[in-house]
Amino acid sequence: MGRTADAIAEGMSIAAAAARLAVRNRILVETIANDEPFDVELFVPFACKTLERLAREHEKAAERTLKQRKKAWGRHSDPDGTHDYRDRDTGNLRKRHRQYVGVARHLRAQAQDTDAVRRLIEESRDAAWGDVESNLQRRLQAEALRPELDPDYATMREARMQSLRMIDIPRLAAHRRKLAEGAAAAAAEG
Repeated sequence: MGRTADAIAEGMSIAAAAARLAVRNRILVETIANDEPFDVELFVPFACKTLERLAREHEKAAERTLKQRKKAWGRHSDPDGTHDYRDRDTGNLRKRHRQYVGVARHLRAQAQDTDAVRRLIEESRDAAWGDVESNLQRRLQAEALRPELDPDYATMREARMQSLRMIDIPRLAAHRRKLAEGAAAAAAEG
């Protein structure tokens, strides 16, 4: 049972990373792109749905593994490919089935555990903040360079100017349009 428990723990680690990534991305979109304040409660439903979706994925994998095991039972010929299982693979497929079921069970339990969901959101927020922080650090370092200190200044100037024309100015224009539309909608309501 130790190997199965270890495999379930490893599966949970991978699933937790996937959940953190999904929640982190949602936090970034809502707080930065949509200019919403961060509030743990706003992300609880999404975090629960994410855990439930991951649990369903593991349940489907368990079902698929069960079907593969049944199909492999009694087949003793040489396999035609990687997923063409034979009788000798049934023990391994049985273990995989138990592992998928175990991970799905743990994910569903986490989705029902308020503290676990809040922890997931807090860890995701920390990861989102780390992304923002490192992005700001890179931008500040790049913007703080003085031409006389950068040996590649002259060669990279054209690329920076092109980036400014093609990315930064259109992004700024889109942001200003969004602000103007919001102001017009607010004025129309008021």
